[in-house]
Amino acid sequence: MYDIKWIREHPDDFDRGLTRRGITRRGLQPLSQYLISLDERRRAIIRVSEGFQARRRAASDQIHQAMAKKDTAAAEALKAEVAECKTSITTLEGEQKAVEEELKKALAEIPNLPLDDVPDGADASKNVELKGHTFGAKRDFKKEGFTAKQHFELGEALGMMDFELAAKLSGARFVVLLKGMARMERALGQLFLDVHTSEKHGYTEVSPPLLVRDEVMFGTAQLPKFSEDQFKAVRKLTKGEGNDALIRLRNEDHSFNPQEETSAYFETLEVLGGGKKDVFTEAGWARFQELQQAGEWWLIPTAEVPLTNLVRESIVDEDKLPMRLTACTPCFRAEAGAAGKDTRGMIRQHQFTKVELVSIVTPEKSKEEHERMLACAEEVLKKLDLHYRVVTLCTGDMGFAAQKTYDIEVWLPGQNMYREISSCSNCGEFQARRMHPPGKPSEGTRYRGKDGKIKGFVHTLNGSGVAVGRALIAVMENYQDENGAIVMPDALRPYMGGITKIERS
Repeated sequence: MYDIKWIREHPDDFDRGLTRRGITRRGLQPLSQYLISLDERRRAIIRVSEGFQARRRAASDQIHQAMAKKDTAAAEALKAEVAECKTSITTLEGEQKAVEEELKKALAEIPNLPLDDVPDGADASKNVELKGHTFGAKRDFKKEGFTAKQHFELGEALGMMDFELAAKLSGARFVVLLKGMARMERALGQLFLDVHTSEKHGYTEVSPPLLVRDEVMFGTAQLPKFSEDQFKAVRKLTKGEGNDALIRLRNEDHSFNPQEETSAYFETLEVLGGGKKDVFTEAGWARFQELQQAGEWWLIPTAEVPLTNLVRESIVDEDKLPMRLTACTPCFRAEAGAAGKDTRGMIRQHQFTKVELVSIVTPEKSKEEHERMLACAEEVLKKLDLHYRVVTLCTGDMGFAAQKTYDIEVWLPGQNMYREISSCSNCGEFQARRMHPPGKPSEGTRYRGKDGKIKGFVHTLNGSGVAVGRALIAVMENYQDENGAIVMPDALRPYMGGITKIERS
């Protein structure tokens, strides 16, 4: 999320950063000029509206003077002028609101600007391997006399990974894990949490809600641009609940136009099914829309969403930073743009488990924290003795909210390729600005210094620590034997109740 004042003052920097992202113009204009023109229209409308307001106040005062002099003609003329001013002000307020909504929508759909050291490029082929961040080596299965199988071949042969049964329950891109596989998934999550909540890593474990509201998804930039990649849960209020809510709204706030209110309307209305705007005043209609949305939530695509939003709409004391949070949760993604990709196996599922890392820090600490978060994510893979490499994502492959991202790619011998298992991103103040109270975009998540003064917006970071499902795949493919059994890594054995090998029973 951007401050339009900053864009006005730094249009070239803004356009240059977006050009690196592959975004150049809006129509025939550079994007900065399009946004600035919207803001100029907004400001011009406000100036004209303020002129009408000043004239209305002056005319109102003059009416009293005319009435005192018993100048009826002058008073009536002034009253007509006041009425015209009120009509013009109302019209201008509508125009101002429309322009502000257009500007707000445009700003909300613009990605974060990349840091200077992020490599340029249009896609993943331009990502750059990070020196000094490769661990282990590829296992040579040829020397051992057999060919590595993919995880789904191993899991199905063991009778512990069932995609057909999952399809009967939920459709494609789901899996049922059984016996040792189910236990290993749980064990991996516990191992990762124990590592990250240790004194060395210092993350605080959180068990957050899995269902969140629109503004929470907006705060971390899943909305509005990526709504098709999300799952939504809707609970329709009963007719009785709807009627009760509306009656409370009427009695407590007096928001209805009493002349148009009818008991038949209350008897037939379904709160989530619609409404009749002309029954309400403007304030009442806004409240009614809130009631409509009260039964709608988004399923979290990652625990980044609730963890980061724990500080939304707040001012954090600087001595409480850095704030480091972790959670192991189910995650849900619609994978709307992944048709035909990774259709077999667990690589790309609608539901998966992940351990998330989130940091809230002061601006001067965010780059250092990014390197620290990467090291924490790497540590769990080192404990499992899994070969991996780290790449810096180029501008065209980086996530919407990120300024800079490191991906950890684990080696999967069954697929004969590296696959992402963790993505660690520095978002700067981008998300902090979006986590603002309704109608107050300048009041996102900020921090207060020891002197009691508000210093500015916090910086937020997030990363996988790591994806549990993909770690399960990596262990299966890297620790398989010639008989299709899975030998447990040493670090995982204490979490497996003495099981040292998963094999078909």
